[in-house]
Amino acid sequence: MRIVDIRHDVVPISRYSDPALPSGGLDTSIAAVITDVVRDGRPVVGYGFASIGRFAQRGLIADRFAPRLLHATGAALATEDGANLDPFSAWRTMMAGEKPGGHGERCVAVGTLDMAIWDAAAKIAGLPLYRFLAQCTGRTPAADAPVPVYAGGGYYYPADDTECLAEELRRLRDMGYDRVKIKIAGKSFDQDLARIDAAVELLPDAGHLAVDAMNGYDAAACRAAAGRLAPYGLWWFEDICDPLDFETQAAVAGVYGGAIAAGEALFSVAEARLLDRHGGLRRDRDILLFDPVHCYGLPGYVAIVRDLEAHGWPRSAFWPHGGHLFCLHVVRALGLGGAEVNPLCFQPFGGLPDGTAPENGRVAPPEAPGIGFETKAALYRLFASLAGG
Repeated sequence: MRIVDIRHDVVPISRYSDPALPSGGLDTSIAAVITDVVRDGRPVVGYGFASIGRFAQRGLIADRFAPRLLHATGAALATEDGANLDPFSAWRTMMAGEKPGGHGERCVAVGTLDMAIWDAAAKIAGLPLYRFLAQCTGRTPAADAPVPVYAGGGYYYPADDTECLAEELRRLRDMGYDRVKIKIAGKSFDQDLARIDAAVELLPDAGHLAVDAMNGYDAAACRAAAGRLAPYGLWWFEDICDPLDFETQAAVAGVYGGAIAAGEALFSVAEARLLDRHGGLRRDRDILLFDPVHCYGLPGYVAIVRDLEAHGWPRSAFWPHGGHLFCLHVVRALGLGGAEVNPLCFQPFGGLPDGTAPENGRVAPPEAPGIGFETKAALYRLFASLAGG
């Protein structure tokens, strides 16, 4: 059981569905992990990418982590019976010799390859990822339990912002999403309140709207924003200040009665513990947004979930960042609260399988072996071109 080749590339991604709008220069890494297992006359290939929001990791993948996998013996990567890849063993191989701390964005490079390894291993097992991951972590997914989802998006538009935002939310509503998240903190408070008012008009109520400040407020602005947002009764207030400014976050949590969401920009168990100890978060209402790809992949993410669960956090508090199929499987397998979906932005990576829409705010992961990227035609074409097939 070996990984015989790893191919990767960098591709641009955009916050907008309209290609005429500026993308902001974002990109992401894509990877194809080619195994020596042959099915239907072709090698089993796992696909992965670097989630969204942290840029591509070409150098780290090429020079540091992919070579460790390619140079490993089969026994170092395989299950005890040799019948499949062991993603946890592969993860330990990638992390050999790495020092604690100094996470930088090496965690994203590891997470990119880790996603592809899980895809390949689940395909070899002939299972959708959520079933395979549940087996690997000793869980039994609840039968007929689709995942609660919300639509991410709501970025600022360069012109006619409020009108364009309203049109985006109408599209999302027509696609079956009754909970959405929009961005704030990039303009004046008054403009942000206009965005919120426009969104609330198109949703059942303000409790179906989350707002994401993208870590953009300083201490004074953060407190002022909390005061102006409190009367709305929003679903949650996300990434309110610098991710390591636990003092400010705790101060806001002390006066803001609504839910606060945090953790998207934290990448390790150690950082998650600091957030829990010093960030003022409340286990009865607040939301944890760690991105499974950005947390050194699933082994790192599972460790965070287990650690915080041991400290009193319910699994229902975890709503992983990402907005793609991988996270949908992770939520179902681990019994978490719900998943973000990016139906319009960060294409072709975001969103659900082609032709799939939420029903009553919920959706099931695809039953195809692996993550099911093959159920998204545009995304599969991109991966297949990388893998040579």
